[in-house]
Amino acid sequence: MSKQPIGIFDSGVGGTSIWKEINMLLPNENTIYLADSANAPYGLKTKETIVSLSIKNVEHLINQGCKIIVVACNTATTNAIYLLRETYNIPIIGIEPAIKPAALNTQTKAIGILATKGTLSSELFHKTTDLFASDITVIERIGEGIVELIESGQLHSEAMRNLLKLYLQPMIDANIDYLVLGCTHYPYLMPLLIDILPNHVKIIDSGEAVARQIKAVLEKHDLLNTSVAKGNCQFFTNGKTEVLASLIDDTLKVEYLDF
Repeated sequence: MSKQPIGIFDSGVGGTSIWKEINMLLPNENTIYLADSANAPYGLKTKETIVSLSIKNVEHLINQGCKIIVVACNTATTNAIYLLRETYNIPIIGIEPAIKPAALNTQTKAIGILATKGTLSSELFHKTTDLFASDITVIERIGEGIVELIESGQLHSEAMRNLLKLYLQPMIDANIDYLVLGCTHYPYLMPLLIDILPNHVKIIDSGEAVARQIKAVLEKHDLLNTSVAKGNCQFFTNGKTEVLASLIDDTLKVEYLDF
């Protein structure tokens, strides 16, 4: 089982930001990445639809022999993770906005959260916010249109810059000192975010913490790949292969898969 791949899925290409952290920490692990770009973004869909799509993705990865599943999508995690863990007898790792470190470390007592509608409206998100951020100002903003621009290859466009300026200005006005990224697509916005935000604002996402959690779970279940060879990484999408390819190492192949 230890040589079986780690399965990773997202509503699109954004979860590659998580894959990169996994590959950096565990370079000898085999991985399969599934981009459900044809159904992106998940954040505007109903909970029932998000759960149904998540089940579809998990079952595909299990059928490929994956030893652990990473839900590299904040929206899918916050809406479907409990059901997935109840349904499948395999370790399933989720991802959610890093509200805790931002809330515990803010000096201005104000933090911003940029996320999808599906994440911000979820029960899990509200529980986390109530637990760690009840005594500070939290400026939430739905990143409407961001995922669509990234999935269509317009990551560095003027349209993206204008959208981010619109979403970030209320946070800047509220004197935030932390911006929490609540979607795995959003780390790819880092250069734009740094350019727009004041220098004192720290930007945090969950990628590195998720990779460490995956390693810990693999160790716990004796599933770490002990091979010294570089892992085999496979990428599949039901959207534009060139968009996914543009975000990963150009030596890696991206295949179209109708799933």
